[in-house]
Formats: sequence, structure tokens, C-alpha cells
Amino acid sequence: MKNLPTALIAATGLIVGFAVAVASGSRALGGLVLVICGLPCIAIWLRRDGPQTAAVLTIAGLVAFALSHLLGLVIGAWPSVLLTAAGTAALYWRASDSRVAQRASL
Repeated sequence: MKNLPTALIAATGLIVGFAVAVASGSRALGGLVLVICGLPCIAIWLRRDGPQTAAVLTIAGLVAFALSHLLGLVIGAWPSVLLTAAGTAALYWRASDSRVAQRASL
């Protein structure tokens, strides 16, 4: 489990969570999707990278989620979600997932 790419899980959670919220009309249901994708990421970071990295990446994800709402007012909801998902995935890849990929290629 600790080799799973958290960047992909997190980006999927943001995009699918928003799609579920829009399609169902329930923000809570969309939030549930975020939680379902976010908790495994936190568990993976704790095992793979330790509590400090897990805390930093979790806070970064929460801040990105909040900022996506503000960005949505400027560029629109879907572009904001996609941009936030890409940025968050890039951060998670750089800070955590890429090290696993490097070890696997050696």
C-alpha cells in the first residue's frame, strides 16, 4: 500500500468529489469522496514519509481545497478544480511519490 501514488489518489478525489457534489446537489456527498480519497493518502504518507511530511501535505491539500473556492470565483468552478487537482498532484508527486518511483527504478 505504501507504494501507491498519492498524487493520483488526491487528484481523483478532488475531481470526482466535485463532480459528485455537482451531479447530486450535495456538497456533503462530494466531501465524503474527498475524505475517502484523503484518508488513504494520509495513511500512506505516515508510513512512507513520517508524521511531519504527512502533516505538511495534509495541510497543503486542505489549503488548496479552500483556495480552489476563491479561484473558482475568478476562472470558474471546473477550471479551478482541475488546476487545483493538478497543482496538488504535482506537489504530492514531488514531495512523496517521486522518491518511491526513483527507488523502484534502481
